Amino acid sequence: MNKQQWIKKAIVIGMVTTMGLGTMMATGVGATKVEAASVSKGQSVVNLGKKYMGVPYKFGASTSTTKVFDCSSFTKYIFKQYNVTLPRTAAAQSKVGTAVSKANLRVGDLVFFSSGSRATGKNVTHVAVYAGNGKILHTYGKPGVTISDLNSGTWKKTYLKARRVL
Repeated sequence: MNKQQWIKKAIVIGMVTTMGLGTMMATGVGATKVEAASVSKGQSVVNLGKKYMGVPYKFGASTSTTKVFDCSSFTKYIFKQYNVTLPRTAAAQSKVGTAVSKANLRVGDLVFFSSGSRATGKNVTHVAVYAGNGKILHTYGKPGVTISDLNSGTWKKTYLKARRVL
């Protein structure tokens, strides 16, 4: 093989390699990391929390179990999996992060309520995670871990504030 033939062959191999990489990128081969990065951390927290749908509620539940949760042990647990350390109680959790208005909620924001037998209408007694589209992911009473509508019923009436910790 003379020098000219060798150069032509090297150019063809280079072009084929370049086109092959371009095809991989266009077809999404090797794009899973890019797709994973496009899911927000808040959505990841919510997706993890949804895996516990139906897990029973128990007031004062230990933070070392996933067999039962109370509202704040649930939020503490799911956020911890994404390296966010929250205090143990809903009242304490309501003091971390930055305040965010209801109109500016993002998936993964913590939302706080004054509901239940300990509620005065001003004290924080419940915490949930904003799941998007007016929904909250949380745990209470008979349903256990569930999704509820933030803008109706008890949750609309007892909403107090929201905090962003992500």
